[in-house]
Amino acid sequence: MTLAKTLQAFRDLLKKTDHFMEARRLMEWDLRTGAPRQGHALRAEAMGTVADEIFRLQTSPELAAMLAELGSARASGELSAADAALVRVVQDDYDRDVKIPSAKFHEYVVLAAQAQSVWVDAKKASNFSLLRPYLERLVALKKEFIYYWGWHGHRYNALMHAYEPGLTVAELDPVFASLRDETVQLLQRIVEKGFGTYPETLKRPVPVPLQHEFGLAMLRKIGYDFQSGRVDETAHPFETTINRFDVRVTTKYVEDDVLNALYSTLHEGGHALYEQNISTDFVNTPLSQGASMGIHESQSRFVENMLGRSREFWEAAFPEFHSAFADLLDHPTLEDVYRAANHVKPSLIRIDADELTYNLHIMIRYELEKGLFDGQHEVGDLPRLWTEKMQDYLGITPPDDAHGVLQDVHWSAGDFGYFPTYALGNLYAAQFRHALLRDLPDYHDCVRAGEIAPIREWLTEHIHRHGRMLMPTELVEQASGEPLDSKYLVAYLTEKMTEIYEL
Repeated sequence: MTLAKTLQAFRDLLKKTDHFMEARRLMEWDLRTGAPRQGHALRAEAMGTVADEIFRLQTSPELAAMLAELGSARASGELSAADAALVRVVQDDYDRDVKIPSAKFHEYVVLAAQAQSVWVDAKKASNFSLLRPYLERLVALKKEFIYYWGWHGHRYNALMHAYEPGLTVAELDPVFASLRDETVQLLQRIVEKGFGTYPETLKRPVPVPLQHEFGLAMLRKIGYDFQSGRVDETAHPFETTINRFDVRVTTKYVEDDVLNALYSTLHEGGHALYEQNISTDFVNTPLSQGASMGIHESQSRFVENMLGRSREFWEAAFPEFHSAFADLLDHPTLEDVYRAANHVKPSLIRIDADELTYNLHIMIRYELEKGLFDGQHEVGDLPRLWTEKMQDYLGITPPDDAHGVLQDVHWSAGDFGYFPTYALGNLYAAQFRHALLRDLPDYHDCVRAGEIAPIREWLTEHIHRHGRMLMPTELVEQASGEPLDSKYLVAYLTEKMTEIYEL
């Protein structure tokens, strides 16, 4: 077979695999946005069957033979840059997948689907014991997977690789330690100055339909394409890409906190902008994904925080906000809304955390996960350890499991190794913002005028369009001109908090 024919067969196999993956993604979206509770068990089984077919294709002898031939062509420089990147990505995924026995993979997929449904019930009941046996089985399976994969250094490295390729505990620990120290120092300065008060008028009830319409308007403002997407409600907000032209956002509404849903919507909208602007050349291939979860999170955190919580954003958005909600909220001022959007105070819930303390929530989860997989902790210890770390890091104690260890869906989905990417996303976002300000001198004027297109175009050119073609480290250096450096996030937070709190 000629190289051209092998490449075509390779792409055909990837396309077939992606079609099964689209079916699975649609089934999961439906499960999390309104599928009847009675149907969850059978849905989990169906998802397991579809996942089996995906796994079979991703570990097939046919794929192995194609990768062997294309790997040689890649090594000899016979492939285009895009095809070489595609072979690299598929080979990496294959090397991990093929080591997992198919029966174990099926067990894992079904268990994770079941556990996510149980998590909803456990959270409602604020009862960790309902979820505990499922988590114990998930952790045990993940430990088996680690042994199948193999690891260098800390076992947790094998889990992080799925979300942030190449990242290690040895590299991350000092970055997090430095960021933690700087965050705690800045937080202490704010504590000494006084947190200030959150305008109570913004805590009044606002009908969900009004919140929904305002969220849609803000998504339009940032450039979300509703011809290729939609917005739905769920227990835990997420974005999912069914295919390149079907990129869906979900959010959660809190009737007496109008800003809560707005920032959930903007956060998931940031993820969606990334997915909607990946090059169409990569459709039906693994390149039509984000470079990593950390890079993906940088886009959601940039839109949510660095754009959506900026004074300039609110100067543009406030007239529409005032028109929609003024009578219900007793006519708050622009300054009221801006300060509420940036109010710093340690809180129980990660997704509700302010921009400064958010990373401390991530470090708690990161440390607990490491402990689960290096033998220091057991699943049954999690509620107690969670409470202790919340007290140590944030000075507050969760009143129950729902506000503590059960607040996130990630562990019930088996997504161990995912949480560090949230803090990495903040670090990446600040560095990208620094480069944006350098390349787009009128950045602030654009935001103030509600003209987000030039910013979105910069993000598309430097980040979005590349999909998974570049490794995260390559993308950061190419977009910003230097390797990842935590100083940009520290500088951004220090400048912003100093202005708001007059430090």
